[in-house]
Amino acid sequence: MENLNLERPLVCFDLETTGTSVDRDRIVEIGLVRVEPDGSRREYRTLINPEMPIPPGASAVHGIHDADVSDAPVLAAVAAEVIGLFDGADLAGYNSVNFDAPLLTNELNRVGVDFSLEGRRHLDAMRIFFTMEPRTLVAAYRKYCGKDLTEAHAALADVQATLDVLDAMVGRYDELSGDVDDLHKVSNPNEGRWVDRGRKFEWSDTGQALFTFGKHRGRLLADIAQQFPDYLEWMTGKDFSDEVTGILRNALDGKFPEKN
Repeated sequence: MENLNLERPLVCFDLETTGTSVDRDRIVEIGLVRVEPDGSRREYRTLINPEMPIPPGASAVHGIHDADVSDAPVLAAVAAEVIGLFDGADLAGYNSVNFDAPLLTNELNRVGVDFSLEGRRHLDAMRIFFTMEPRTLVAAYRKYCGKDLTEAHAALADVQATLDVLDAMVGRYDELSGDVDDLHKVSNPNEGRWVDRGRKFEWSDTGQALFTFGKHRGRLLADIAQQFPDYLEWMTGKDFSDEVTGILRNALDGKFPEKN
């Protein structure tokens, strides 16, 4: 470490999981590096059997499938080793304050292991990044165009500034071409993943609609329609968009979305 001054060990860690809920989802992989104040490092990585199916949408993100973890240890089997690596250490990660740390705490508590964040300092590279590089049009205009946006939140001024920023970005980064198709792909990395505009359903690997929320998250709409039609009936009376309500009503009639 050239710039960090460590007074005690720092554990930088990352979790791959079955989804994005810190309360409900499970760990499928743990990776961490423990850095001692003298600069020495210890690396650790293991797959974890989450004891539940990994939704296809999650596998599409991290590339870990059910077959990959079928022979992996369950969390309870490695919990003591993981806890030992965090002993006496501060924490670091990327979006770890909001996601990795609370999910790890919940998961360890679920298997009867007490893991406390009390007294640990926590460095989150994403939060520091967003603090130093604010994600606003004003900040982008200053960074890429070298000028202050004096009429921020005036619609026409914002539009003009956005065009200037887009053009300056293409000039700044060699990885970006001026081709609109290429820039569209960068702007929409998950295009084609979602069944509906509200992202309540996503396409499975076999081109069928999957729930992305609720207690049936990760399950096929067709299966839920067959097994729990009352659940779909209940959903049609809730405050969903007309598009989602239409998908639900069609499913009750045996008609399901088809991927083009």
